[in-house]
Amino acid sequence: MTNRTLRIAVVGAGYWGPNLARNFSASPDWDLAAICDLDEDRARQVSDQVGHVPVVPSLTELLAADDLDAIAIATPAKTHFPIAMQALAAGKHVVVEKPLADSGSNGQAMVLEAAARGLILMADHTYCYTPAVLKIRDLIAEGELGDILFIDSVRINLGLIQPDVDVFWDLAPHDLSILDFVLPGGLHPTAVAAHGADPLGAGRSCIGYLALPLESGAIAHVHVNWLSPTKIRQMVIGGTKRTLVWDDLNPQQRLSVYDRGVDLGKQAAGRSDRRDATISYRLGDTWSPALPEREALSTMASEFASSIRTGQPSRTDGEAGRRVLAVLEAATRSLSQSGSAVPLGDKEREMEAAR
Repeated sequence: MTNRTLRIAVVGAGYWGPNLARNFSASPDWDLAAICDLDEDRARQVSDQVGHVPVVPSLTELLAADDLDAIAIATPAKTHFPIAMQALAAGKHVVVEKPLADSGSNGQAMVLEAAARGLILMADHTYCYTPAVLKIRDLIAEGELGDILFIDSVRINLGLIQPDVDVFWDLAPHDLSILDFVLPGGLHPTAVAAHGADPLGAGRSCIGYLALPLESGAIAHVHVNWLSPTKIRQMVIGGTKRTLVWDDLNPQQRLSVYDRGVDLGKQAAGRSDRRDATISYRLGDTWSPALPEREALSTMASEFASSIRTGQPSRTDGEAGRRVLAVLEAATRSLSQSGSAVPLGDKEREMEAAR
């Protein structure tokens, strides 16, 4: 398997499926073997765009193919679990678009099934494979920002109000997966507090705010919104040394690193109150790292192939997907409790121990 081209089928020809099909078709690591969708006309349209690969309406028939190595799932979230479990049972590696599953228990079952069968389960957390986010991860790992103090993330636009999920489950997986990817050790908040609003009467939150205290003492805040007339995709990560600003909609300068911040001087001898500390403001240079231009999905496809060939987990493996699900489920519980903070640390440790 190390030297040969791998064969994959894309399951789902709706919104995201065509993007996956295009990238797997163009990848030197992959041979796109089929498009699978109950809607044959829609599947055929995607097939025509990627070299007229076979259209297979039956998932059972698709998975029966001995020469198929993997599938990429791009179907509604509630179908991710049954499709992935059927594929894993058939001995196929699986990559799933966000979110990994529709519940934490289903996500955990997928992780355990893949591990038991020695197969790769990967979450298609696409933003984690963008040059900007890969650079952010490197800068944090190299200590360029120092210890992380806060993270503010905003993802708002005049978006499609989903019929089956709220704005948290629709948009926040992007931001949560990025946090999980760039923070050393992954995303492990001690609690989740969610506040949502439904001013349209749509029956689900269309505007949402997440507050995530982190084990390090830092705090992350995520704002998602379907109703904003302006589109903003921005993340600010503040550290003890520097602060980074990522503006995904600014192709000329996606990343800016500011050597500016607040320093707390040493406290006077015998005093324990930080209010007595000397505060100074650091005003230094600003610089913008150079970033290569490449499509994130192309990098994701290569990562999936590498994981299969080496047997090593991908950087956005099933566990990463499960950590995002844990936060989303806690957010749902918090909403039902009028925004009360839902502890996460103990539950996460129990799940880790169970594995």
